Amino acid sequence: MTSPTRNPLRAGLHMPRTPDPCALVVFGATGDLTARKLVPALYNLARERLLPMGFSVVGFARRDWSDEQFRAAMKDGVSKFSREPLQDEIWESFARDLHYVSSDFADPAGYRRLGERLTKQDQAHGAGGNRLFYLATQPTAYAEIAQNLKEAELSRVADGSWTRLVVEKPFGRDLESARKLDRSLGAVFRERQIFRIDHYLGKETVQNIIVFRFGNGIFEPIWNRRYVDNVQVSVGETVGVEGRGGYYEESGALRDMVQNHLMQVLALVAMEPVASFTGDAVRDEKAKVFHAIMPIEDIAGSTVRAQYTAGAVLGEQVPGYRQEPGVAPDSRIETYVALKLTVENWRWAGVPFYLRVGKRLPKRATEVAITFKTPPLQLFRQMGSEGPTPNLLVLRIQPDEGISLRFGAKVPGTRSDVRPVNMDFRYGTSFGVEPPEAYERLLLDAMLGDSTLFTRWDGVEAAWELLTPVLDAWASGVSPLRFYEAGSWGPDEARTLMERDGREWHRM
Repeated sequence: MTSPTRNPLRAGLHMPRTPDPCALVVFGATGDLTARKLVPALYNLARERLLPMGFSVVGFARRDWSDEQFRAAMKDGVSKFSREPLQDEIWESFARDLHYVSSDFADPAGYRRLGERLTKQDQAHGAGGNRLFYLATQPTAYAEIAQNLKEAELSRVADGSWTRLVVEKPFGRDLESARKLDRSLGAVFRERQIFRIDHYLGKETVQNIIVFRFGNGIFEPIWNRRYVDNVQVSVGETVGVEGRGGYYEESGALRDMVQNHLMQVLALVAMEPVASFTGDAVRDEKAKVFHAIMPIEDIAGSTVRAQYTAGAVLGEQVPGYRQEPGVAPDSRIETYVALKLTVENWRWAGVPFYLRVGKRLPKRATEVAITFKTPPLQLFRQMGSEGPTPNLLVLRIQPDEGISLRFGAKVPGTRSDVRPVNMDFRYGTSFGVEPPEAYERLLLDAMLGDSTLFTRWDGVEAAWELLTPVLDAWASGVSPLRFYEAGSWGPDEARTLMERDGREWHRM
């Protein structure tokens, strides 16, 4: 009797994945990102035995620290921010392979010292020259660091080894700056070596969009213009700028959130089925979505930008954006954006996609809400009922990760009243485990060379081609800056944007 043929894709999904021995070099290692996200993620990968033997970390930053000072700072970060409590035995084993090089990013001597340290670690750990460079710095330093890596011959790939570059957002400020940055990095690294990280793509619920769509036969047949009325991608934050007023003055909500996070989620919702879950297959389909989005012709009527004023959030009085440290008293930077997009392809023609993001809203939540078209209502009118409300599918990305489905049901009794009810799925309740942090998955994938959850240049460029004209129009006075009270759901104009189409925002 022959054994059944195994599906290689299914088998691959269940295989434990351990990368080759390698060294991770973190530029800007004394910054907030390293202590809050990167090293806690690496610690949890070590705790779960997913890091390879021979793995090591080198921090590279200006601060004059020793290896011991770097390890102490990272231990403090893990103690505060790890999703699992720090265990001394695991930490001691992990921390032995944390090292530090002090240097200015522009100093060639620092890169020579880095090269010497990496050579020693290759010899000690058998890493074979495999290197992952992580740019956890200000974007203005990206090109300089890449060029210095090239001049120090650290970007050169030896036979049988690999070298990769991880780049944090924002990838440019507009189309021109993004193209300039891409040319600078492309002069040193090939596209397949560049991993543009978007931590939203590492979240379990975002990854599950693909599985939910293509792994369930009851949903994919209705995932199109015949059945879907509209799609909403929403991000609500209760916090303000959290001491990052200087950064936010240079970015604003559209650059900070819409161009990357929201556009990536939109692409996963709208893309066509893939033949395999490989990096290029998924990113090819996402790129097709970006290119199918029509340019926004009526920017004044299809976009809303606003800024929060003083108010109360979760019962606490908070200052307005212009009163935040580092913010200009007459700032014109938006902390709220709402806009309407259309994807003009066979699947989605005529279905509006609404995006919104805002700070100082009443609730912290990220979700995709898909409203389906209503059935013919003549039957319910004959029964004396107003009819059901539209079916609604909500994919909750954070914080309470899960999926809910709203449908109509008859109320018990002699009347024919219809009332909406919900079916609700929660990750924590159903699986009994806490999902890994996004950076755990993304760092592991970068070491494995799996680019599926990273953004490719053509997708980045297409997003900037769409949104740079919006930024330019706003700068010239089109769609004037509105204001909303902290603790509210945004400006009245955002509600008007929906009401003109006979729709309303889903209450998160």
